Amino acid sequence: MSQTRQLAAIMFTDIEGYTAIMQQSEQDAIILKDRHREIVQNEHEKYNGRIIQYYGDGTLSIFQSAVQAVECALAMQQIFRSLPLVPVRMGIHIGDIMINDGSVFGDGVNLASRIESLGVAGSVLISDKVNDELHNHPKLKTLSMGTYQFKNIDRLVEVFSLDHEGLIKPIPNSLQGKTEEKKTRNNRPIQEKSIAILPFLNMSNDPEQEYFSDGIAEEILNSLSHLKNLKVAGRTSSFQFKGKNIDLRKMGEKLGVNSVLEGSVRKHNNRLRVTVQLINVEDGFHLWSERYDREMDDIFAIQDEIALSVTEKLKITLLDTERANITTTPTENKAAYDLYLKGRFYWNKRGAGLKKGLEYFLQAAELDPEFSLAHAGIADTYALFAFYSILPPHQVVPKARQAAEKAIQLNPARVEPYSVLAYLTTFYDWNWTEAKKQFEKAIAINPAYAPAHYWYSNYLSWVKKDYYHSTKEGFKAIELDPLISHSHNSLSTVYLCFGKFEEARKSSQTAIDIDPNSFISYSCLSMALYGLGKYDEAVEASKLAVTYSARHQYPLLELSWLYYKGDNISGAQKILDELILRSKTEFISGLSLSVAAYASKKYDMSFEYLEKAFNERTGFLVLIDVYDFFSFIKTDPRFQPFLKRMNFSEKNTV
Repeated sequence: MSQTRQLAAIMFTDIEGYTAIMQQSEQDAIILKDRHREIVQNEHEKYNGRIIQYYGDGTLSIFQSAVQAVECALAMQQIFRSLPLVPVRMGIHIGDIMINDGSVFGDGVNLASRIESLGVAGSVLISDKVNDELHNHPKLKTLSMGTYQFKNIDRLVEVFSLDHEGLIKPIPNSLQGKTEEKKTRNNRPIQEKSIAILPFLNMSNDPEQEYFSDGIAEEILNSLSHLKNLKVAGRTSSFQFKGKNIDLRKMGEKLGVNSVLEGSVRKHNNRLRVTVQLINVEDGFHLWSERYDREMDDIFAIQDEIALSVTEKLKITLLDTERANITTTPTENKAAYDLYLKGRFYWNKRGAGLKKGLEYFLQAAELDPEFSLAHAGIADTYALFAFYSILPPHQVVPKARQAAEKAIQLNPARVEPYSVLAYLTTFYDWNWTEAKKQFEKAIAINPAYAPAHYWYSNYLSWVKKDYYHSTKEGFKAIELDPLISHSHNSLSTVYLCFGKFEEARKSSQTAIDIDPNSFISYSCLSMALYGLGKYDEAVEASKLAVTYSARHQYPLLELSWLYYKGDNISGAQKILDELILRSKTEFISGLSLSVAAYASKKYDMSFEYLEKAFNERTGFLVLIDVYDFFSFIKTDPRFQPFLKRMNFSEKNTV
């Protein structure tokens, strides 16, 4: 048996409350454990740490330098403290250890473990010996937690906590070691200054005015979402509670917020009555309420006053640029603004609502060509037409780009058009380096805009093959908009790309729980089930995706591939026949036809359709290196040149 003795810095980590989290939600627990291990592995590589053992929800590792161990712990804890939060304790000691066939023993190990057991989530505790090693490193600041007597340790040990911004510093002399595991609040950190804007109630006699009450709430939400020091729940998640009578505390937990703004709108001819209440979700106490009886011409002033009052009541200090963003009037043309609100109302419904929304956006832009929001709406719509192959990319992408650039020219502070340009650069231009810059720019303009995060997550997984950062962006999108199925589907696609099929299954199931009619959710579920070896269940899930999508070409593409894998060539042929027939009267992408042709063993036809897809610049081509139903492009030598044409060799550039 090989046995060595050496001096080393020993580190223990574990997730606080893991058992309770597991009991509450197995999926949340698995996600936390995966994130914990991913961060530990990445940071240990940077700081020359050696992971000796994973045990359940924790790790044991060693370092040759106490300073490197502390620097690694600090880096990890700062990441753990960012969203999505992982509640981790850490303990470090330096001492003599024995390594025997990969296992580590010694008093130093025992003491490091006991120090870790004193910790609280978000803190890093170190022994006095480690603290002595930091005296010549003033950037590593510590705070004494007092002196403790540990079992089987002869001497008293002074314990220190790292004293850095973002880390938890326990109260000195208060540490008591592990007792009953604590539950977190729905396992989601609640930022002190956080708010959800609920859809305002339409009090007008005309139900057709619903778009107006929704629009006022959405524009207030958009104004506040730009504020650096305020967390604003995403529009889709907040609007999930429309018309529902739900306990405010439960709502706050689901959305991860401490306060809620609700209101109502009564519109009659040219008169408006808007009432609002700002409520603390913990106790239901009204922090502020107001009623506005104004003319329609005062609509922007009302929205500004509400947004500014919220910042005042939540004690948020506004930068000059933030105040300007809130108070900037989007258009002087009230009719154009009314059309824009109608456009967003229908656009948010998706499906057939997209085309109706576009009609209103175009009318709004015609009435006021200087109205940035109208052009942003046009860009959003054309981009979705391209992604879902509703219309040929060559027909709609130039229009999307022109509208996005016009929106930015008119108002550089809006995030939506920047996000559209990043999307187009990825899915149409295939300019990977420029796309990364544009995503980073969009997120810098408004870090609270969830779509930018989930599109960026797709880019990082589909193009860059970067599991760590793509999951991080996926988690961020979920944190911003937790009750929208697309956020969870985006994370599911990341898991699918990296073969984490059980995690993908659970994420897609969460998406289905949120929106049982989401065909993308069933498509993700189908791929996850196939990866888990559950072929029949995968086919059934894919058939549901086909049904809920009204036989959209993407679920049909997936189903034809599943038939091919199950040697149901006649089933694949029927799908190919359908797509060819439909292509005579609607746009069917060459990629959909290529997959269906290959699944039908029409290889020459598949080749021709794939060439057509490249000529079309079909958006889904970005996935051909990561998704199983495009695997023939990688495995069949006749198709491999197509892979090279995507220039994925750029994917590792930063």
